[in-house]
Amino acid sequence: MILIICVDDGMGMAFNRRRQSRDRILTERILDITGDGVLWTDPYSEKLFAESKGNSRRVTDNCLEKAGPGEFCFVETRDPFPFADRVEKLILFRWNRAYPSSLKFRFPLEQWKKQGTWEFAGYSHEKITQEVYIR
Repeated sequence: MILIICVDDGMGMAFNRRRQSRDRILTERILDITGDGVLWTDPYSEKLFAESKGNSRRVTDNCLEKAGPGEFCFVETRDPFPFADRVEKLILFRWNRAYPSSLKFRFPLEQWKKQGTWEFAGYSHEKITQEVYIR
């Protein structure tokens, strides 16, 4: 699976089972990346992509379990660490801000190879950093 995650400066993903932040430019970028590929999300995240067309979205509470090789999985409020052995590629978006968090992203990034880093302006965030990692 190709895992897509958003984190703050402290690797926080969520606070009290809610997303820390959202940005519509980032959502559009995720849709551009996934293209016509399968994009798995849970019901909580589905509303971010509700108006998208042309991409094959699958919504289930078990998106981390269901996403297969080469399929994208966007996760906000669930710990993906137990599924680390199934992740072939990681797309990490950094908010470049500090938010309160109760769920942290725990992947040891030093064990992954960084393919690239890009910065772009979001709608509500001056700078969002995209990092791509492979095994």
